[in-house]
Amino acid sequence: MICRVCDSQDLELAIDLGRQPWCNHFLKKEEVGREPFYPLRVLYCDRCRTAQLDYTVPKEIMFGDHTYLCGVTKSLSEHFQRIAEEVDSRFMSAVQGKSVLDIGSNDGTQLKHFKALGYDILGVESSKTTAKIGNDAGIKTLNTFFNLEVVGRLARKFHVINASGVFFHLEELHSVTDGIREALHEEGVFVVQFLYMKRIVENLAFDQIYHEHLLYYNLQTIEVLLNRHGLALFDAYVAPIHGGSMIGFVTHKGKRPPSQRLLELREAESKDRSNELRTYTEFGERIKRMKEENVDFLEKARQQGKKVFGFGAPVKGNTLLNYFGVGTDYIECLVEKNELRRGLYSPGMHIPVVIEKELTEVPDIYYVLAWNFKNEILANNQKLVSEGVEFYFPVNPK
Repeated sequence: MICRVCDSQDLELAIDLGRQPWCNHFLKKEEVGREPFYPLRVLYCDRCRTAQLDYTVPKEIMFGDHTYLCGVTKSLSEHFQRIAEEVDSRFMSAVQGKSVLDIGSNDGTQLKHFKALGYDILGVESSKTTAKIGNDAGIKTLNTFFNLEVVGRLARKFHVINASGVFFHLEELHSVTDGIREALHEEGVFVVQFLYMKRIVENLAFDQIYHEHLLYYNLQTIEVLLNRHGLALFDAYVAPIHGGSMIGFVTHKGKRPPSQRLLELREAESKDRSNELRTYTEFGERIKRMKEENVDFLEKARQQGKKVFGFGAPVKGNTLLNYFGVGTDYIECLVEKNELRRGLYSPGMHIPVVIEKELTEVPDIYYVLAWNFKNEILANNQKLVSEGVEFYFPVNPK
């Protein structure tokens, strides 16, 4: 294959997580055991240093319709509110008729906060179910895949463009980036929010590697992509959401100088050798040790006769469960708030999903797959903690 960012053919295998199902394909009962499996491998580009998957599950399969909803998690909605308020106060306070485009707008949670600030809003969302939820809530949403051709049809500019948790999904990476450049107002700001690979490695959060995430960016690598398309980062910081997400502020190349904190973040990547192949191969070895430790924990719980439920049914949890080989022999069910997953089964390991408010019993241990919302989970379940229910976090973000 060629590098998704720079077109180089000089790529090396860094991490191999075996063959896995598309992890957002929660199964109906009649689908159990019939789901396809695909290679899940991370390659490293020797030229631009971008970590990326070597196999692409077609976007129409992964994003044409799915069950992930932003709005079910209070922490994420509050994060989106902070982003909207920050962007507005820093860059748009004097702008008249300000507008925002959200790429991958999901159920409209991010746009809801921009709308409250007086923005003309538009979402573009590929999933028909979530796009309908957004439209039904009064968030104008186009149900399509964003790319340069869509921008041509819109024939307008936006003061703010946001892409939260989608820029590493892109099969049409260069068409989308060109589209952002063309749709961005001359003085506009593109806010790119992405899982920060440096933090993924530090947190041992390998479950954030799955087929929807085609690319794994650090600042150095995403800047290669942006610069190729006439865009440039001018500021960035790491937010705690999802265990460590980079919030990057981008504009047309040459419009704004880099901030001091952006320079410091670049320097930290260099100092910690975050963009070197050895860092990724060592990460792969640590993942193997983590598997041994977690399976040992669950095996001891089983031998002691303890009842274990999974807390949450996040997409990333299926990477972890499938790589660990953990199914219903260890975990009875996955407890979830998202009503769209009622009665479904996890792909690969076939663990049934149970809606939290419909539980009839309490386990001895909650194995927390939604570890990125650790603080919210513990705060909401203090009664269970005080009663002796153990909340075990396979990943503990720094």
